[in-house]
Amino acid sequence: MSATLLSAIERGVTEPSLRTLRSLAEVFGQSVSLLFDDPDAPAVHISVPGERTTIRAPRGHIHYERLSSSNGKLEMLRGVLEPGEVSSDEPWSHPSVESVYVTAGVLTVEVAGRDYEVRAGQAITIDSRQAHRYRNCSGDGVEFVLACAPPTP
Repeated sequence: MSATLLSAIERGVTEPSLRTLRSLAEVFGQSVSLLFDDPDAPAVHISVPGERTTIRAPRGHIHYERLSSSNGKLEMLRGVLEPGEVSSDEPWSHPSVESVYVTAGVLTVEVAGRDYEVRAGQAITIDSRQAHRYRNCSGDGVEFVLACAPPTP
């Protein structure tokens, strides 16, 4: 990671990718969720469109809006995948549980090499210790809400 990229992130000129966040957390020997943890997080948090933190991956990959506060216990994200986009190039695992509720479209959830199609109005819960990723194999956009405990973006 270049000094220029780090400086741009520090100055708020660019948003780091998930890969960059994972690399930064690894350097410090910490979980990615620690980068979002706010010890002063309020007991009540209202998520307001336009004011949410966003996490953007490289082009062709997922982007998220954070719906929850940074309390380090539960992460809620709104995910968007355009046709052909994926959450990551390869499935990966982490010690969490994820539950996904699809609000629009059809989300393909790959878990341990098996694909599950989850349609709008349906939900899926997975043990994230199994290698997984999210894909949009349809011709329409997909939107969903993801809850992850403990947080590991």
